[in-house]
Formats: sequence, C-alpha cells, structure tokens
Amino acid sequence: MRALIASGRKPGIAQSLHFDLVEVESGRAVFAGTPGEHAYNPIGSVHGGYAATLLDSACGCAVHTRLDEQQAYTTLELKVAYHKAITRDTGLLRAEGRVVTMGRRAAFAEATLKDAAGKLYASATSTLLVFAR
Repeated sequence: MRALIASGRKPGIAQSLHFDLVEVESGRAVFAGTPGEHAYNPIGSVHGGYAATLLDSACGCAVHTRLDEQQAYTTLELKVAYHKAITRDTGLLRAEGRVVTMGRRAAFAEATLKDAAGKLYASATSTLLVFAR
C-alpha cells in the first residue's frame, strides 16, 4: 500500500472520482478527495456514491494492510450513514478507515468522512470476506 502511494499510480475508480490514498499503516487507511462537478447528481449535490466509494475504499484498504501475501478480500456489506450534504464548496474530504476486528474469514471495519475542519459528512461500517488468493 505504501508503494502504491509512492508510485503515484491510481486505480481507475480513484482517477474517475479524483481521490487519492494518502496515508496507510497497519489497520488504518486514509483517502482524500475534493468533490466537484464530476460527482454531481441531477438534484444539484454530490452523489451519495462519492461518499460511499471513499468510505468503502478506506474500510477495504484498512483491512488490506492486515492481510498476508496469500490473502485477498472483498466487501460483503457496507452501511453508510449520511450526516451532511456534500457540494463542490465542501472542499477536501478525508475518509479514514480502521479495522475493528480481523478474523481468518471475516473482517469488520469502520470509517468516517470529514472535511478539513473535522466536520462529519458520512460514516460507514463494513463487513469484509477474507479468502485465500
């Protein structure tokens, strides 16, 4: 994960939605992005999928940091709570994911999405399936 940050490479979803993996350590991952017109829905605000994608990425990558080279994961469930509307004026958002518990077959993680002032915009809990590659 640190090599990915250092390389500057981005997976397609991060390119499409203009966000980056910015911090990583064992059991924790942080993504940051600034929402803009590219993430708007027809009713004039940032689509909820933008927040959900950052939160899912943060939860998943937090779990990823705890896997060995023989393991992989996939999200089984993501529950998102939206606390405040996001617009292009919101500015930089950070999604911080943390592993809550890690087992051989399942992991549980949580994440928050906050602005630069620490205001909470969304939060999530996630259940992830851990499996052999």
